Amino acid sequence: MDISNLFELLCGMAMFMFGMSLMGDGLKRAAGARLERLLAKLTNTPLKGILLGTGVTAVIQSSSATSVMTVGFVNSGMMKFRQSIGIILGSLLGTSITGWIIALSEVQGGGGIAALLSTTTMTGLIAVIGFIFRSFSKRHKNTGDIMLGFVVLMVGISSMSGAVAPLSQSKSFVSILTMFSNPALGILAGTAFTAVLQSASAAVGILQALTATGAIDFKTSLPILFGISIGAAVPVLLSALQASVEGKRTAFVYLFASVIGVIICGAIFYILDAFIGFGFMSAKMTTISIAAVNTLFRLANVIILMPFIGALDKLTCTIIRDKHPDDEQDINQIQLEERFLPYPSLAISQSRSAIYDMAKTAAKSVNKSVSALDEYSDELFNKVKKYEDLADRYENDIGTYLMRLSQGELKESENADVFKFLHTLTDFERITDHCMSIAYIAKNNKEENIVYSQKAGTDLGLIVEAVKENMELTVNAFMNENWKPDGRVSALTQVIRALCTRAEKNHVKRLQAGECSLKQGSDYGNLLTDLERIAVHSSKVIMAMLEVEADSYHIHLTGEQSLKIRDNMIEKSTQEYINKYGIELSELQLNR
Repeated sequence: MDISNLFELLCGMAMFMFGMSLMGDGLKRAAGARLERLLAKLTNTPLKGILLGTGVTAVIQSSSATSVMTVGFVNSGMMKFRQSIGIILGSLLGTSITGWIIALSEVQGGGGIAALLSTTTMTGLIAVIGFIFRSFSKRHKNTGDIMLGFVVLMVGISSMSGAVAPLSQSKSFVSILTMFSNPALGILAGTAFTAVLQSASAAVGILQALTATGAIDFKTSLPILFGISIGAAVPVLLSALQASVEGKRTAFVYLFASVIGVIICGAIFYILDAFIGFGFMSAKMTTISIAAVNTLFRLANVIILMPFIGALDKLTCTIIRDKHPDDEQDINQIQLEERFLPYPSLAISQSRSAIYDMAKTAAKSVNKSVSALDEYSDELFNKVKKYEDLADRYENDIGTYLMRLSQGELKESENADVFKFLHTLTDFERITDHCMSIAYIAKNNKEENIVYSQKAGTDLGLIVEAVKENMELTVNAFMNENWKPDGRVSALTQVIRALCTRAEKNHVKRLQAGECSLKQGSDYGNLLTDLERIAVHSSKVIMAMLEVEADSYHIHLTGEQSLKIRDNMIEKSTQEYINKYGIELSELQLNR
């Protein structure tokens, strides 16, 4: 093998890997987000997960890509870790399809009509059709990419086979391959080679190309295939370096499944060989036999491990333990997968989950801050501070993510969701700001030994009850996508504003009558303002949902029209809250 053969080999490898990438990307674009949505939803049983993982991996021709996607789903909370195990097992099997595609290179035709069945003829025909589709048809451009990717892949494998053919005469090369017939060395070589390439399909393809030398026999190829299975875990593990605990578990279960499969299948095979003595160990391998052995090994691995998915779950959870045993959201745990940005429906889905968490954080902040007014503690104050910091992080991370998403091509419904999320982000963040202000007031009251009068406390208690109810209604309406729960949020917001106005007037009267000191009332007005603003921001969340709902029906509302709809909504629930909180109708005024 001279220098020209070496460059031919490198050129063939480059073309082969580029062809695989081009074909896989074309298949993913042609399927849109459908494959990813299937992965996220249809995994309620292990068998469905395995079948789905196998199918998706067969389409995109990369177990690593399927597993990395699955890590992203688990990392963003769109899928449970246990659901992901079936998909991981399926991906181990599905990746063997590439070997069968490469095996087509051995299909040869005879003379006449049979010549049309040869790989060379079919590749040329597919190249012409793919070029026409890609160049002249927008609708079939992705199909053209798939076809051209297949052609480049086949040309690459042909180039590699031709480049390594002279190695059949090299004694040193044959000697090196003979070393790999040792199972341990073969597994290590396959693992290292695949770890460098970061693609099991590419490693198997190169092994298939080496069969052209005639020096690859069964006892050499089997341990290398074992090692290729383990080495394919490297890109999956790398993708989970910054993932959550659940995301890391998903990546490591790929490694554990591969290693356990190799140990079990290898032990069974080599023990039987020791006792029986298989006669095919020295059989020369072809691209077809490599593909067959690879598929059979992976199928056996999946069949063996399928009944033990629960055990894999427990093993992985035991080795990779939770860092945060409490159920509180940690400020560093917000996960928004950038790999979902090319798929708007998935990006919006995980953004929705993150904003739902933000809404719940705002609700907890309200409850903790008003609790601090009655019984202040540093623990309550720190929790409110944590929620406020977390909301700031949510607003920044989700807002930036949605802005990047909006730069791409979105459907009308997806644009509407982005609009709604961007508007509600600010309102939820502002709610936690006002909660922080309330917590500081509570802290100051504790340090200065300030106690409100009985009448002030009664007014305040009524407002706090209304604000907590309003916040609960808002979060439920937002998370259930129900933007008009009988107009209760908007109606209750107006009642809260009326209660705050009344409480402020009563406070001024008490100051004038000397019933309250200036020290007692110094922050009382600020406290009322914070509570009122929390209610107003809650109402704005519902109004943003109203505007999006109207736009989804192609009803473009002006500001005045939105107010009229809001007024009509309020009228239906006003009487309920007037009676509950003792407000006169004359005190209730809509803010325009």
